[in-house]
Amino acid sequence: MELRQLQYFLEVAKREHVSEAAEALHVAQSAISRQIGNLEAELGVQLFEREGRNVKLTPIGRHFLPHVETALKAIEYAKQQIEEYLDPERGIIKIGFPTSLASHTMPMVISAFKEKHPNISFHLRQGAYKFLIEAVKNREIDLAFLGPVPTGETGIKGDILFSESFAALLPSNHPLAKRNSLVLNELRNEPFVTFPQGYILHQIVLDACRQAGFSPIISSEGEDLDAIKGLVSAGIGVTLLPESALYETVLRFAVKVPIEMPHVKRNVGVIVSDHYELAPSVKVFYRFVKDFFSTLERYQ
Repeated sequence: MELRQLQYFLEVAKREHVSEAAEALHVAQSAISRQIGNLEAELGVQLFEREGRNVKLTPIGRHFLPHVETALKAIEYAKQQIEEYLDPERGIIKIGFPTSLASHTMPMVISAFKEKHPNISFHLRQGAYKFLIEAVKNREIDLAFLGPVPTGETGIKGDILFSESFAALLPSNHPLAKRNSLVLNELRNEPFVTFPQGYILHQIVLDACRQAGFSPIISSEGEDLDAIKGLVSAGIGVTLLPESALYETVLRFAVKVPIEMPHVKRNVGVIVSDHYELAPSVKVFYRFVKDFFSTLERYQ
């Protein structure tokens, strides 16, 4: 079984078309057909069946596909590690992060790192909380920044980098907008704008309001920070957001007001797999991140 046979198999399986796979791989269509025929002969099974001008996987082909994907991913990862062992300063780091850390935390960390390690590249992936955890477990990304850091999650380990408070975001014409602080219970009759159910920030808002003695009236939902801020600015409702999501943000028609009671906060940290050794460049970044926030905390 040859590596190129597996690569050809995977490309045809994705495209369900031999000629399109040949074009993507820059090889002759006959070469792909021949190598897949050799693979089927070696395995003693038929992996594809024709469906008009297209092809589709047979049941045994569908069973074979995830194993091929895992094998090729492992080989690619091994190649990357060898390249990085030869030169750790020229690796590519795949990082995941949630929308709430996109505007301030991520640019701050990466720009500081790039000053010291200009030849290390990044592939950044924004995603929801549970997606990022699974992506680290499946080695789709090397590490992820999350808030809060998950506990009791098998397959990963996390380090807390800092803690941050949540503030209320109100329309600028709201009766409480000019206050220096507020008690969360004062918003019990207000319509809330939140992330959809399943998002960690949605759950944090629910838990905070319940701690304050009420269940929030959720009138609208948005899947990113700009949408949430826009809905609040339009007077649709109020919300609670972490300080990092509001840091240096120019809000034209909304106002940030600190919450006096209860103290709503979350920890923010970084997670990595506890099953696989980190590639050299990822280790460099991982150590840098922990030192970076440790230094920040000492000077705050």
